[in-house]
Amino acid sequence: MKLLFELSGEHPDLPVAELECVGTVLDTRTQVAVAECPDPGAAGRLALTHVVMEYLGECEPTREAFAGLLRDLAIRTEKPFAGRVKLIQGNRMDAAHLELERLIGSLIAGPVSLRDPVEEYRAVVSEDRCYFGRVLSRIDRGAFDARNPMRRPFFHPGVMMPRMARALVNISLVRPGERVFDPFCGTGGILLEAREIGVLILGSDFDPAMVAGYRQNLPESDVMIADATAVPICDHALDAVVTDLPYGQSVRIRANSMDRLYDGSLAEVRRILRPGRRAVVVTHRDITDIAARHFTVLQVHEQRVHRSLTRRILVLS
Repeated sequence: MKLLFELSGEHPDLPVAELECVGTVLDTRTQVAVAECPDPGAAGRLALTHVVMEYLGECEPTREAFAGLLRDLAIRTEKPFAGRVKLIQGNRMDAAHLELERLIGSLIAGPVSLRDPVEEYRAVVSEDRCYFGRVLSRIDRGAFDARNPMRRPFFHPGVMMPRMARALVNISLVRPGERVFDPFCGTGGILLEAREIGVLILGSDFDPAMVAGYRQNLPESDVMIADATAVPICDHALDAVVTDLPYGQSVRIRANSMDRLYDGSLAEVRRILRPGRRAVVVTHRDITDIAARHFTVLQVHEQRVHRSLTRRILVLS
């Protein structure tokens, strides 16, 4: 099924990269993407998407072209519906959103209900295109807020927020019923998000205090105290690895230097990962050269966390 996605604007390319876990991306504009998705219900796992729609069509960003698209579609419905329009900053539409919403209401045959609609038809105008779809679902961003790290039984500063953790799990392309491993699991934030979508989880950490905290946050899940450069896992046993590599002077590590830790842990990740599968690795400096010794680097993303910290995300195969 061809779906239309209204994306989060908090990062320029991570929302599109995340869509790979549900389908094949066909077209993108700022905060918009079109993808062919075999299972539309799987889109519920996304974190950096706002609205999921059935793709109905697209046109040039003019009132005349949009009216022509609506007439060509000749939509008829018995369900009360509302028409909504989202104008992404920088779009080239020649009409205001209220005018476009009135067009939707007048050119779809059916009862309009702005207060209590059963269906919503939505246009998203971005750059040089106007996309149109029927809303299937909205991502419940409040559920991520409810899993804020400060609300967990064990909290440690500097942990990743749930939406980003979920996005990284999705970018790994791991599927429900498969197993993902985090060799620097800390308090378990990444694996908590993986478990929420039905993925089997395994964590390890060299710091016993972190493992004890992990057990408070994710009771009855598999975790072990282990050196990330020598984990007791069989070759090619895991479907995905997602991890936030340690950094800073306060981190407890066994290796003599961070470079040795990164190199040794990535060598282990390569050993335990099934051929052709992905590792998603977060760092706070550029280690592309180290990663390239062991993997093909598929993607590199950057996210500024604050003035002195830029998060680098490597997607490896």
